[in-house]
Amino acid sequence: MDSVTKRYPDGTVAVDRLSLDIPDRSITVLVGPSGCGKTTTLRMINRMVEPSEGTILLDGRDIMRQPVNTLRRSMGYVIQNAGLFQHRTIIDNIATVPRLLGWGKEKARERARELMGRVGLDASLAKRYPYQLSGGQQQRVGVARALAADPPVLLMDEPFSAVDPVVRKGLQDELLRIQEELGKTIVFVTHDIDEAVKLGTMVAVMRTGGRLAQFAPPAELLSEPADEFVEDFLGADRGIRRLSFFPSAGLELVTAPVVATDSTAEQIAARDTPDAPYLLVTSPDGKPLGWSEPRNLTAGEIDPAQLLSYGRPFVAGTDSLRAALDCAVLSPTGWAVAVDADGRVAGVVSQQTIAEAIRGAHKESTSEAKALR
Repeated sequence: MDSVTKRYPDGTVAVDRLSLDIPDRSITVLVGPSGCGKTTTLRMINRMVEPSEGTILLDGRDIMRQPVNTLRRSMGYVIQNAGLFQHRTIIDNIATVPRLLGWGKEKARERARELMGRVGLDASLAKRYPYQLSGGQQQRVGVARALAADPPVLLMDEPFSAVDPVVRKGLQDELLRIQEELGKTIVFVTHDIDEAVKLGTMVAVMRTGGRLAQFAPPAELLSEPADEFVEDFLGADRGIRRLSFFPSAGLELVTAPVVATDSTAEQIAARDTPDAPYLLVTSPDGKPLGWSEPRNLTAGEIDPAQLLSYGRPFVAGTDSLRAALDCAVLSPTGWAVAVDADGRVAGVVSQQTIAEAIRGAHKESTSEAKALR
């Protein structure tokens, strides 16, 4: 996008001299307050809105020199509330674009069935209608329909904003999984900075009036906001968000304060150390059950119902320092529980150790940034 402007007949400027290089096979997120021109920008890419000035090149070709229908069919498009055809079954909704491109009915439906599995939809839903599906399921159908003709570019306009937070997180995770498999060039519009940071390879923060405030990877955006507007938009907890980019792999886990329900009195006594006032009790196969003071544990009589909650665990080496810190904060003991990929306890870690790891990560990140300059 080179100096692209959208000016309406009444003089309103929705997008003002926007220049962006959107990288291939990545997710570029447009984020900003209402009225900043992010949706208008997205719609200019497939000419649902025609730019007033400037040039938009797709793989080096000016989109204004391409037939508009051909251009649109070469791009997937996902909107809020999915925008499904209510009179068509799910399988035929997904098959819409392949059918428009001249595919036979069976070939298009076969492709639709394949995509239902890819986006996490059960095959039994194929003959249902949109109104028979939940909001989250409808959004998955919308993503599948956009992918049906295997377009290189996928445009997504606040696709998950109308669903509840739990479903939204699941859809975000599903999108990241699909992107890892397919490697599309995705342009994603949202007003939610957390969603932008989670999904974006690059994030474009736009200010009111359709001007670009900053274009950067999420970690850089959080650590070095370009100006006061960007800093305010990111919010007061941007430091916590930044921890999402620091891995937990280097955390020093300890196993001493961990006992199983089938432990002997000697084993329980051996685990009682002055460094950890509580012991984490696990099932015999290593799954976490809860915390207890050592004096309240009796061999052969450990009742899981009497244990303090361990909050929730983080996956050692996979989850971020933000996840580890959140687990420690949620734990009534101030210690986070780390598990392996199978959910078995890998060790525990204190808030103090996590804080030391955070300071070390900040120091290392600052040194790397200085070296790059």
